[in-house]
Amino acid sequence: MHNLLEFLQRHHHWFLFVVLEVVSMVLLFQYNSFQGSVWFTTANGIVGRFYEWSSSVESYFTMAKVNKDLTLRNFYLERQVSQLRRLYNESNEKTSDEELKGLDFLQQYKPIPAKVVTNELHKKNNLITINRGSKDGVEVGMGVACGNGVVGVVYLTSDHYSVVIPVLNTKSSRISCAIRGRGYFGVLRWYGDEAGYAFVEDIPRHARFKRGEWVETNGYSSIFPAGVLVGQIQEVYNSRDGLSYKLKVRLSTDFGKLRDVVVISDKSIGERMRLMQAAKDSLKLNVKE
Repeated sequence: MHNLLEFLQRHHHWFLFVVLEVVSMVLLFQYNSFQGSVWFTTANGIVGRFYEWSSSVESYFTMAKVNKDLTLRNFYLERQVSQLRRLYNESNEKTSDEELKGLDFLQQYKPIPAKVVTNELHKKNNLITINRGSKDGVEVGMGVACGNGVVGVVYLTSDHYSVVIPVLNTKSSRISCAIRGRGYFGVLRWYGDEAGYAFVEDIPRHARFKRGEWVETNGYSSIFPAGVLVGQIQEVYNSRDGLSYKLKVRLSTDFGKLRDVVVISDKSIGERMRLMQAAKDSLKLNVKE
C-alpha cells in the first residue's frame, strides 16, 4: 500500500494530465457540433466493422428461418409480378399519359440492399447502423425500408456505414402516410412507449375508416414512394384540440428481428434538399430584415 501511494505521488502530474485531456476532449466533442460529427463518423466506421462481424455470427444461427422467409416472400412477389404483367398485357395497348408519369416517378427510385449491424430497441432515441455508406450511394435523408414496411431515415453516413433514425425514435422524421384506399393522410410519430406501436396524427375529423385497416406511405414526404406499408389501425383517439383523430397503429415492421433492409435511393433527393435549404435560408434572411 505504501509503495502504491508513493507511486501515485511520484507520477500524480501524469494522471492529472490524462484526466484533463479526457475532460477537454469530452467538452470539445459534446458542445461543438462539427467536431462531434467528425468524431461520430470516424468512430462509426471503426466500431461498425466489429458489429458487422458480431452480427454475421448471430445471423448464421438464424439463417434457416431467414432463408425460408425470403423464399416465401420471393414466391409471392413472383406471383404478383406475373399477375401484374398479365393484367398489363390485357389492358389497353396504348398507355395513357397519367400511367407514363407514374412509371417515370417509380423509376427515379433505386433500392440499395443493406444489412443491419447494430439495432437499439429500448431507448427513447434508438439508432440503427447498416453496412452501406456514401461510397455505396447512400446519402443523408434517404428512406430505409424492409420487406415488411417502413424502417426509418438515414441520419449520418461514413464511407461504408450509415446510421439510421428508425420509426422507434422520438426525434424521427414525421413520415407522411395515409389510410390505404381512403386517401386521408397524417404524420407518423412514436412517443417512446411500446416498440411495436406508433401513432398517426392529424387525420381529419370527416375521415371515414375502420379499425383493422392498413396505413401506408403516400409519397408526400419525398423520402418514401407511395405504398410502403406502415402498420394496421388498432385504436382511434381524439386529438388534444378535438379537431382531428390520432390513430394507434401496430407497426408492420418487427424491429426486434430486423436484419435485411433496403435504402431507397431517390435520384432527385439532392436537388430537393438543396432547394429546401435555400428556402429556409431565404426565410431566415427575410425574418432578420
